[in-house]
Amino acid sequence: MKKIITTLKAPAPIGPYNQAVLSGNTLYSSGQIAINPENGELVLDSIEAETKQVMQNMKAVLAAAEMTFENVIKSSIFISDMNNFSKINAVYGAYFNDETAPARETVEVANLPKFVNVEISMIAVK
Repeated sequence: MKKIITTLKAPAPIGPYNQAVLSGNTLYSSGQIAINPENGELVLDSIEAETKQVMQNMKAVLAAAEMTFENVIKSSIFISDMNNFSKINAVYGAYFNDETAPARETVEVANLPKFVNVEISMIAVK
C-alpha cells in the first residue's frame, strides 16, 4: 500500500506526480528544485541560495512524512554544470552528519525543469 505525502511547506508538483510516496517504511521523494513555496518564485540568486532552497523544500517533505535528513539512505543530485559541484556539495553537506551521510550520486545533465541549476531527490527509511 502506498501513502501520498504532501505539504504546503514545499512547492506543489508542476506535473503529474506527488511530492513523495511512502511505501511501508520507505519514502520516495520526487526531485525538488528551488521554488519558494510561499510565493512560487524560483530562488536563483546564487548556486548556494538555490541549493539551500532545494534542501529546505526536501526538509519540509521529509517532515511531512515524520522524518528528518537522518532517515535519508540515498540521494540523487542532478546539476546543469559540474563546475558548481563544490558549492552545491558544501550546502548539501551542511544538512548531514559525515559519519551517517546517505549514499549518493551526482550527475551533470543538459537541462532541468524550469532550467534550474540543481534538482535533488531522496529515499528515506523510518
